[in-house]
Amino acid sequence: MSKVRKNMILLMIIDCIIIAGCVALSFILYVNGNLLVISASSALTFGLFCLLISFVTFYFGSLYKRVWQFASVGEMILIFKAVTISMALAYILSLVWPNMHVPLSVAFNSYLLVMLGVGAVRFAIRVVKDHYVKQDLSGFKRTLIIGAGQCGVIVARELKTNANSNLLAIGFIDDDPLKLHQSVVGLPVLGNRSHIQEIVLQHEVSEIIIALPSASRREVSEVISICKKTNANMKIIPHINDLLEGKISMKSLRNVEVEDLLGRDPVVLESDGIKEYVEGKIVLVTGAGGSIGSELCRQLVSFNPGQLLLLGHGENSIYQIHRELSSTGIKLIPVIADVQDRGRMEDVFRKHQPQVVFHAAAHKHVPLMEENPSEAIKNNVFGTRNVADLADRYHTEKFVLVSTDKAVNPTSIMGTTKRIAEMYIQCLAKQSKTSFSAVRFGNVLGSRGSVIPLFKEQIAKGGPVTVTHPEMIRYFMTIPEASRLVLQAGAYATGGEIFILDMGEPVRIADLAHDLIKLSGLEPNVDIMIEYTGIRTGEKLYEELLLNEEGMTDTRHDRIFIGKPANFDRESIELELRRLERILGQDKEMIQELLSRIVPTYSGGKRETNKVLVPSS
Repeated sequence: MSKVRKNMILLMIIDCIIIAGCVALSFILYVNGNLLVISASSALTFGLFCLLISFVTFYFGSLYKRVWQFASVGEMILIFKAVTISMALAYILSLVWPNMHVPLSVAFNSYLLVMLGVGAVRFAIRVVKDHYVKQDLSGFKRTLIIGAGQCGVIVARELKTNANSNLLAIGFIDDDPLKLHQSVVGLPVLGNRSHIQEIVLQHEVSEIIIALPSASRREVSEVISICKKTNANMKIIPHINDLLEGKISMKSLRNVEVEDLLGRDPVVLESDGIKEYVEGKIVLVTGAGGSIGSELCRQLVSFNPGQLLLLGHGENSIYQIHRELSSTGIKLIPVIADVQDRGRMEDVFRKHQPQVVFHAAAHKHVPLMEENPSEAIKNNVFGTRNVADLADRYHTEKFVLVSTDKAVNPTSIMGTTKRIAEMYIQCLAKQSKTSFSAVRFGNVLGSRGSVIPLFKEQIAKGGPVTVTHPEMIRYFMTIPEASRLVLQAGAYATGGEIFILDMGEPVRIADLAHDLIKLSGLEPNVDIMIEYTGIRTGEKLYEELLLNEEGMTDTRHDRIFIGKPANFDRESIELELRRLERILGQDKEMIQELLSRIVPTYSGGKRETNKVLVPSS
């Protein structure tokens, strides 16, 4: 016999004793203990009615199918309904049964006593489980729950009843003054967020669970910043949807990530504007296997394009994104091609006639491109020229270039090539029917080769974590955030604009390394050392998002701004690009010298006094 069945039979026997005892006690109280005046047949018959009807009502009312260690208000209502129905039916039956008399007071007292007894037994099960399931507290981690709302309560109950958990909840933190020093599910509300450090020390807390799924990202970020000052490990309940869908459990807890520290609320899209230029259209994404390109594809499918061309040079990455999106119902066309191959790209445009192009293909690693300048130029400059020229020739409606903040006053070859790409599409925008625009943003968390995966890898190996300079500062945003804003900027584009994304507050890379070590449960410069290696060629301490001459105007979206379109001379830039093409593969200094001629703000190479490509007014 299974344990569940044994428990059910045991509960039935206990109910039988309770009901029989309560009915007998009601009759005894009615006659003030004078048993001689009790009608034995009436008492026995009424008791039998109560037992039989209660068993049927309790069984079909699911009182024997509940896990009572989790009993709450819902179970109280269930008991009330089952006992009320069964005792009422038993009394009604006694009224019509021949030669039987059961006083109303006896029936009412029986009802109250059975309600009390049945309820008391079931809630006793929960009390016992709550207090004794973790009697041996050795090895348990003292845990503080931040948020005494519905989510925090669910987490606390889960910790109390989950025998497989090694976390012991000791109390809550909540900013509601009405909850301060009150008890929630048997645990005290110890203070508000300003008391976190003090409480962690006082109660020897080793784990903190942040249960604020409906709070804004900024609010959660502020709480995390306070928790970082303690030595406790942090876990977080990620989304309000987990609470609404009943998914809160130990499995839904996750580690606090760097993204949580940014404190940036999700991007809200103006879906109608995006849908208008994407729905039913043939959309081409170059670099579709990359971090930004693949996320663009994920976002695009929700706007129902007629066809989505996934173009990339690497077959594995294109295979993966194609496979991932194959169940969406959108017609996907995987295209293996190199944007540097003009003939192959012309085949793609001639065959598919894309109406919208997102150009995300690029070489982006600054130190690598310093060592391989010709490859950066071929891909970022001439690859962009190939795709842009074909978009113009084949009457593409919109062309959006994914650019970078490193294109502003560049110190690197990579940044300079991206700036030239911006300049080229701005030249095309003046004479083309295609709407050419660029979107410029900073570093993307978690993208391939970015600093976050590198730091995590170094931490996993035991350190050291390498930072180039203690004052190195960068702007960061998440991959989905950047991709959504690219799509939104495309809706605003009319031609020639460079859209600048609001990157929030800049982050010191040294602080980022420190935070990642802390979030891994380790102590910076104790468990994991931080080493400074010096600024690499092409890098600068801080990035900029805007050139002085560009100015900046608002759009309808609070995180997207427009840099004033520059007025470049088309003939001059074409001439310089022909010169650049001729010196590919030559000495790096020669390449740098010509790059500084094309982009006067480039400070990485030997500077000339004759700067021919300053934008005209």
